[in-house]
Amino acid sequence: MLNSAAQASENSSDAKERAILIKGGTILSMDPKTGDHAQGDILVEGNLIQAIAPQIEAADAEIIDAAGKIVIPGFVDTHRHAWEGQLRRVNSNSADLHDYLEGTHLSFATKYRPEDMYIGNLLTSLGCIDAGITTIIDNSHNSRSIDHARAAVEALRTSGIRAVHAPGAPLAGPWQKDSWHKDLEALQKEQFGDADALVTMAMMTAPDPEQWAVGCRLGLDLVTEFFGKEMSDLLPGFGRDGVVGKDNIFNHCTGLSDEAWRIIARSGVRVNVCPRSDAHWALEGGFFGYQDAIDHGVRPGFSVDNESAYSGDMFMEMRMALYLQRSAAQARKVSGDKAAPTPIGMRDVLRAATIDGARVAGLADKTGSLTEGKAADIVVINANDVNLYPSSNALGTVAGAAERSNVETVIIGGIIRKRDGKLVGVDMAKVRRATESSREYLFAAVGFKQDMFAEKFALEN
Repeated sequence: MLNSAAQASENSSDAKERAILIKGGTILSMDPKTGDHAQGDILVEGNLIQAIAPQIEAADAEIIDAAGKIVIPGFVDTHRHAWEGQLRRVNSNSADLHDYLEGTHLSFATKYRPEDMYIGNLLTSLGCIDAGITTIIDNSHNSRSIDHARAAVEALRTSGIRAVHAPGAPLAGPWQKDSWHKDLEALQKEQFGDADALVTMAMMTAPDPEQWAVGCRLGLDLVTEFFGKEMSDLLPGFGRDGVVGKDNIFNHCTGLSDEAWRIIARSGVRVNVCPRSDAHWALEGGFFGYQDAIDHGVRPGFSVDNESAYSGDMFMEMRMALYLQRSAAQARKVSGDKAAPTPIGMRDVLRAATIDGARVAGLADKTGSLTEGKAADIVVINANDVNLYPSSNALGTVAGAAERSNVETVIIGGIIRKRDGKLVGVDMAKVRRATESSREYLFAAVGFKQDMFAEKFALEN
């Protein structure tokens, strides 16, 4: 594989032994007990946040000057198909779910080799880190063999991201179906013996109790694309049979009935919603399920889904969510709806992108907030940059104005993965060569001719 292409130079025991002191930043902790600090320090020792206080002294610590900057917990993307990394914007003008399937699962996906899984996952993970996303649930629904899954896991580990890897069945093309359940068990035993490791395991499934039973037997969380009337109508039966519950993570959740939402809330199903994806791919009504979730007492995480049509950052998800919800709420209000929802604010969307996302991933005890004793997954945003300065409100700056270029420092598990606006220890020239090699192979394999100005995805006749 590409082991040497993206191994951070600080991925060593020496780096972990040296404390890091983030000094003088504005702290948005997303933890009510920690609170927010107009100016404060954060001490990192090993892989944990040791202390958060107005002022901390640590003589031997590496100092990160955060004056004029905003310190937040790393973003959590609760639903990302990382294997599609080299297919970025291959299908930008697509208009519905069929277009997505044509441009991924029914074409390129069927030709993926383990090395294509590797570079897709690596490129996606590095892009996430660069954008301040420190944790992803990797919805890997192209696991054609155990070697494909191994390659995906290797890439996640090489990048240094925190990830829940959820291998799943491909939607089309040849794959090792007969051995899939045995391979899942073998992969778990071989790759996932340490529950405290940065990369842990779940299982991507269809809305199928038989598949869920396999995951439950292995003690895995169950990640499912779940939307529309057909799936919604399955939930009452699932609820009666007691086969849906806290182990389930549902993606999208558009077009669900009130009864389905009540079952989700009552059973403890974890939910993520997709502000851009549901509009772009025209899922059901094309409107993300945030309001439905909140109305039923469910706090969802946010997810990017994939990058085959748009960017892979959480800043855009937060903004899309804020303005879609406010637009819909206002439309209901002016139409005379007495039950029109209250407009959400910047803290609401930042919460969905951090601590609520961590809860969806089953990692709220480790990440998602700046809390003493939690993992040091920390992002420093440079509010001195010309597009952000002067910063009159920290929440508005992060959720309403910041972008990828303002992410100055990213720390994951106590290791600096981005410093001074640059990824640490990544040979991008080598990553690019591997990406181009994979794309050249995949494009030729399905008869796709790249057109930089194409209005619609199309294969050669």
